[in-house]
Amino acid sequence: MRKNFGAKPMIYPMPVLIIGTFDENGIPDAMNAAWGGISEEKEISICISEGHKTTKNILFQKCFTVSIPTVEQTVAADYVGIASGNDTPDKIEKAGWTYVKSEIINAPVFNELPFTLECKLTSYDSDSCRLVGEILNVSADENILTDGKVDLQKFRPITFDPANHDYVALGEKAGKAFSDGKKLK
Repeated sequence: MRKNFGAKPMIYPMPVLIIGTFDENGIPDAMNAAWGGISEEKEISICISEGHKTTKNILFQKCFTVSIPTVEQTVAADYVGIASGNDTPDKIEKAGWTYVKSEIINAPVFNELPFTLECKLTSYDSDSCRLVGEILNVSADENILTDGKVDLQKFRPITFDPANHDYVALGEKAGKAFSDGKKLK
């Protein structure tokens, strides 16, 4: 037996994306967004409405970062999602985050978030709220790597559970992609 929920913005896992920008004065901002993902080989798409300070910053700077928070950064990640940069200009400081300017684009890379995409604005449609960015670089802190690859057990990224409004940790290996299915061939 299945239960129908109707048309809802639900998918599992739903990423927690922290979008980082600088405003026109070089002040960093970040917001938490869940509705997004990879849409082409080197492209990310995110649903973000026009009224956000982050959206204004992206349209001004033509670039942004997207970071994935860890279990340890759950409280700060939630905070940057509920505090608006329009009326809380020091929310990065309040979140306890520090940053460096990306070497590739004019956007912040948050030191406490170990995985970051550095993106150039491709397009923004205010009617659909669809932001599209070209991924110019992906960087990961060495603390989350094993043999030069991202190790989810070290990384411990969180996802958003839209039905229960929870953050859930990822990390348990369930199988080997492009391999396990060969048993059924």
